[in-house]
Amino acid sequence: MLRVGVLVSGGGTNLQAILDAIDQGVLTNTNIVTVVSNRKKAYGLERARKYGIETHCIRPIDFESREAFNDALRDYFLEKEVDLIVLAGYLVVLGEQFIRAFPYKILNIHPALIPAFCGNGYYGLKVHEAALDRGVKLTGATVHFVDEGTDTGPIVLQAAIPVLADDTPESLQKRVMEQVEWKILPQAIGLIALNKIKIIDGHVKIDVT
Repeated sequence: MLRVGVLVSGGGTNLQAILDAIDQGVLTNTNIVTVVSNRKKAYGLERARKYGIETHCIRPIDFESREAFNDALRDYFLEKEVDLIVLAGYLVVLGEQFIRAFPYKILNIHPALIPAFCGNGYYGLKVHEAALDRGVKLTGATVHFVDEGTDTGPIVLQAAIPVLADDTPESLQKRVMEQVEWKILPQAIGLIALNKIKIIDGHVKIDVT
C-alpha cells in the first residue's frame, strides 16, 4: 500500500480528485495518511478531516528561518513514513534540503504543458494568462517529479485540451482543472502505487504491461 502525504494551501480540489478516485476504485493500493498545509484555514484540511485523514499545519512564519521550516516539514513526513508526497495546490517553495530527502518521491501538477509556461513566476492564473497572450491552440497540465529546479523534474504524464476562442484565464483554468488535472494526477499516483514507473537517465519510463 502506497503511503501518501499531501501538501495543500487552499481549497484542495486536486486533493478531492484523489479522494474521489480512491472512492471510485480508480486509484488502488493507495492510502492518504496525512494532509499538511501552510494555512490553518485551508479548506483542503477540512476535506481531509471529512475522510478521517490526519491533518497538520506547518507554517514558515512559525520558524526563525526557512531552513528550520523545511527541516520541520521533512521530519514530519519522515515520521509518517510516507512513500510519496503530492503537491496539490501547494504555494510554498520547498527548500533543497527537503527535496533531497525525498528523491523522486515528490509529485507536482503544473497547469501547462511543460516546458511551456513554467518556471519562476508561472503559477495560478498567470499560467493561463500567458497561454492566452501567446495564442497557443492547445494547453493542458503536466504531472512531474519535483527536483531542485522549478518545474524541471522528470515528466510523468501530460494531457492537452484545445484553447477556445472565447476563453478567459478563469475559464481556461477551470477547464484545465476539471478536464485534465483532476484526471492525470490520480492516474500518476496510481502508476507509482502499482510500481509501473522507473526513472532511467532522468526520464520517466512507464511499464505498460
